[in-house]
Amino acid sequence: MTDCRLYLITPPTLDLNNFKPLLAATLDAGDVACVQLRLKDVADDVVKRAIDALRPIVQQREVAFILNDRPDLAAAGGCDGVHVGQEDAPYAQARKIMGRDAIVGVTCHDSRHLAMVAGEDGADYVAFGAFFETATKEPKARAEPEILSWWQEMMEIPCVAIGGVTVENCRVLVEAGADFLAVSGGVWNHPAGPAAAVKAFNQVIAGV
Repeated sequence: MTDCRLYLITPPTLDLNNFKPLLAATLDAGDVACVQLRLKDVADDVVKRAIDALRPIVQQREVAFILNDRPDLAAAGGCDGVHVGQEDAPYAQARKIMGRDAIVGVTCHDSRHLAMVAGEDGADYVAFGAFFETATKEPKARAEPEILSWWQEMMEIPCVAIGGVTVENCRVLVEAGADFLAVSGGVWNHPAGPAAAVKAFNQVIAGV
């Protein structure tokens, strides 16, 4: 059906000792393209500790490790890339800090204009959303699946669908053309556990 893949976002709060084995088991359950470490409103040292603890687990499995918001900490911590929102470091600044070979993704909400600008500037992916109700963060905008189809017709750069994505509702996003499904609660809060969620997402992606 598609080459869509999972883009896993860490839970809002982490107990690293407990989360490390959980993350390993989750990644071992099925295909995951990348893991984004997203920790809001915490000290830099907390982020650095989380990078040091989780990055090896992710990279050992040949999965990309991406940090949210902070290109400076991402570059210093050996992350594969950074994801920046519209209120974070501008794309050009993030790219300068991260270097040419790193992944730099940009939040574009429901804006075709912001996506076109990010794509023309050289972003490695653009993220659209939120598509559904989400408890993880307060969405700035609501996006419709057709923006994914429009993007696929316009641009070669991958697009990420984010916001309230679950096993139950993701098929419409896959069919609309999402290259990646960005999922947080839909995996970590799955009733059968995160590993089962990864398997289930991959079955939907495969059209099973």
